[in-house]
Amino acid sequence: MRAVAFVGFKKSGKTTTVEAVARVLEERGYRVAIAKSMHADFDREGSDTWRFSRVADAVLVSASDTDALLFRAKDINALFSMVNADFLLLEGFKSVQHVPKVICARNEDDVRELNDGLAIAVSGVIASTGVEEIDGLPVIDATKEPERLAALMEKRAFMLPNIDCGLCGFRCAEMARMIVNGEKTLKDCVVLSSKPKVTVKIDGRVLPMKDWVQELVEKTIKGMLSSMKGYREGRRIEIVIRED
Repeated sequence: MRAVAFVGFKKSGKTTTVEAVARVLEERGYRVAIAKSMHADFDREGSDTWRFSRVADAVLVSASDTDALLFRAKDINALFSMVNADFLLLEGFKSVQHVPKVICARNEDDVRELNDGLAIAVSGVIASTGVEEIDGLPVIDATKEPERLAALMEKRAFMLPNIDCGLCGFRCAEMARMIVNGEKTLKDCVVLSSKPKVTVKIDGRVLPMKDWVQELVEKTIKGMLSSMKGYREGRRIEIVIRED
């Protein structure tokens, strides 16, 4: 799954930009998911769903206009693992450091304040002023050229595992900046480029594991199975755990 974070201050055009890009990507046949970072509480204290969430791990809501799953993810990786799409577009999430970013700005000062080395383009309100480039970043008006911005997503969007395994010699944030700057590629991420010895999939999505975790899982499973009658060594062991 590839991802891009659209970051910016209030009234900078983030929602309009994300909406325009998502529409084009959908038209091109991609599955698109959008994650929005909110600064206010989503579930009002005292409501029925709020009360249910105090005593349940997850709450399903079926309403006349939409359906929802309410739960608390323990971290950003757990949240994003819920998504099964070709592209994940993040609105907000300024603190995320393992994906490239499009800065939605009101002015040039916004760009310089928000550029943490992960920016690949500028859009939002400032794009309607006719500015074509800021500090080497292309300025693209999503209301007029959504196809151009979507094409940039196709070419430059990515998401690192965000586990800081250290196998490549860098933290994921450092590697992400080097990829954005053209110094590295996704092939330099050992977790993404190598074929792991142990693969765990949850609902079809691979769960990234460090080498020592893979070794632990391998030895634990083989140790348990070796004591069972009928066990024999094999080149491939498959275990499926179903919850239904």
